[in-house]
Amino acid sequence: MDGANAIFLIRCMDRKGLVAGITNFFYERGLNIVNCQQYTDMMSGQYFMRLKLDLAGLACSRSELERNLSNFGEPMKLEWSVFYSDYMPRMAVLVSKASHCLYDLLVKQREGTLRCEIPLIVSNHPDLEYVAQQFRIPYFCVPVRGESKAETEPKIMELLKAHHVDLVVLARYMQVVSPEFIALYNNRMINIHHAFLPAFQGANPYLRAFQRGVKMIGATAHYVTEDLDEGPIIEQDVVRVTHEYGPEDLSRIGRDVEMMVLSRAVKAHLESRIIVHENRTVVFTGGAGA
Repeated sequence: MDGANAIFLIRCMDRKGLVAGITNFFYERGLNIVNCQQYTDMMSGQYFMRLKLDLAGLACSRSELERNLSNFGEPMKLEWSVFYSDYMPRMAVLVSKASHCLYDLLVKQREGTLRCEIPLIVSNHPDLEYVAQQFRIPYFCVPVRGESKAETEPKIMELLKAHHVDLVVLARYMQVVSPEFIALYNNRMINIHHAFLPAFQGANPYLRAFQRGVKMIGATAHYVTEDLDEGPIIEQDVVRVTHEYGPEDLSRIGRDVEMMVLSRAVKAHLESRIIVHENRTVVFTGGAGA
């Protein structure tokens, strides 16, 4: 197991001795802590921890380690998940006609900034197949028409299942996905909204931002839930603008923000730095050793 790490994301109610108990649990099993980040929400009393461990000294199997942690955490109602560094996550990208977010994700994946495999790209239009061909990634066009949506979405889900997809990224996929689809990828489906939520939800946000005379435009990456554009926010950013910018100018500037925000959110997810609590996220930093 030399070189392999495990990242544990842990959540429970805060209590005295909690940190000592958790770290001692891993110490007793021969594991070295490479990085530990923690946060306590003083309003709710919830405690959050991200623990990166060197598996070189692990004397038992991974499944036994996980069983022992479940038994250890049961009295404290410990909620946890684990991710192993020697597993390569598989990410699917869903798109419509806009190419900027897709290009950015593919380039960052190719350069190693986003550590994952991209086994397929799915779209409701054929327009971006040429992009997929440039990166030699299979491209599946599944048209979505009003009366056929109930039939076509299961085809997409079957494709994702067949390719063993762990994370779904809606990179300007201009379709509302069903509750069944969302449930299949709960907290594993990320959307980029081309506006600074909660303002300007829905379609044509740049036009409505122009009509409102905003002085900042932005983008929001969030997990997808059944409530449209209201899922837990992962990442946001803004750019200052003036009255001189029209809707097309805002859209052009906004595309750069969208790419930056989406890639940050995807990177945080792939690096197991996000814990979802109710409709909020705790996003740990990705510094050295993290």
